[in-house]
Amino acid sequence: MANKKVVVAFSGGLDTSYTVMKLAQDGWDVYAACANTGGFSPEQLKTNEENAFKLGAKAYATLDVTHEYYEKSLKYMIFGNVLRNNCYPISVSSERIFQAIAIARYAKEIGADAIAHGSTGAGNDQIRFDMTFLVMAPGVEIITLTRDKKLTRKEEVDFLNEHGFFADFTKLKYSYNVGIWGTSICGGELLDPTQGLPEEAYLKHVTAKDAEATLKITFDKGEIVAVNDEKFDDKVKAIQKIEEIGASYAIGRDANVGDTIIGIKGRVGFEAAAPKLIIEAHRLLEKSTLSKWQQYWKDQVANWYGMFLHESQYLEPVMPDMEAMLTSSQRNVTGTAILKLRPYGFETIGVDSDNDLTKSKLGEYGETQNGWTADEAKGFIKVLSTPLRVYYGTHPDERK
Repeated sequence: MANKKVVVAFSGGLDTSYTVMKLAQDGWDVYAACANTGGFSPEQLKTNEENAFKLGAKAYATLDVTHEYYEKSLKYMIFGNVLRNNCYPISVSSERIFQAIAIARYAKEIGADAIAHGSTGAGNDQIRFDMTFLVMAPGVEIITLTRDKKLTRKEEVDFLNEHGFFADFTKLKYSYNVGIWGTSICGGELLDPTQGLPEEAYLKHVTAKDAEATLKITFDKGEIVAVNDEKFDDKVKAIQKIEEIGASYAIGRDANVGDTIIGIKGRVGFEAAAPKLIIEAHRLLEKSTLSKWQQYWKDQVANWYGMFLHESQYLEPVMPDMEAMLTSSQRNVTGTAILKLRPYGFETIGVDSDNDLTKSKLGEYGETQNGWTADEAKGFIKVLSTPLRVYYGTHPDERK
């Protein structure tokens, strides 16, 4: 009888390396699949492929879903200016869903009997992977050796070494997850709530030759179409260009304390130049092109959208409904936002847009009014104050 097929979500790290070798030795036909959402270099992908076969995999596949991730979620995160706790751009965590979807799709294509991943029982990723597999690949067995066996790093390294596979799996002070929407950093000083990360913990440092620089990001209906007047049809490349510029000033560093899906609080550091610059540029443009209530209700929806993404609810049927509202809100968000960059920070300068509502002929804030008279203003203010005058006329003792 033919061996059963298992797809291993293969990152090349210790847990998934152990999983590939152990399942292969247990008689499975192992298909190692690396789902790339922009975090792997070509060199890393080549090394992953070579190591997968050394570990005993029957086949290896790189599943590049970077553009799918942008089209199906990332652009809506930009539309919504999504920052968890007004801080964290939901960097790598949002990518896990699309990695899981790609793995599930691949498993169905090859007729796999099982899917395996290397998550432990203490984090969010186990939920993101398991929930996606349960929905997208119903009936396919889910295998999680690291979680189920409560394996230690030493046990996994010893097993690999005993069977002839050697790699540098040294436990580092910091752990990194790199993706197109930022790099998360765990461990080290972050384990002490009174400390922040030192300079050496970050992967990107100040290399810019100029002390300051102007960055112009042009949007068309909320999507990036140009960076410093250089046009981009490929939105992923536009994001990568902004990341290149912002990272040279070490922009986008911070740490977030948040609630995990499993209920405990977690602290994560990150560096995310492109997300921080894009979101603030987009927000700046929206302030001039959206009405007050468009901004208000869009923010409410965007907050829920980001929360659902973080908590593994991307497949909840309400998500397309929220995406429809976010898309509609962008119909007039066209123009250029201007930022000034400096080492470790930036400031918003202004916008250039034909849809700029501050250019109204009715009046200029604090200067002139053309759409009403002084007497009309007085009447408006008096009517506006009516509910307060009614209340305090009844309760004069409550006047402060």
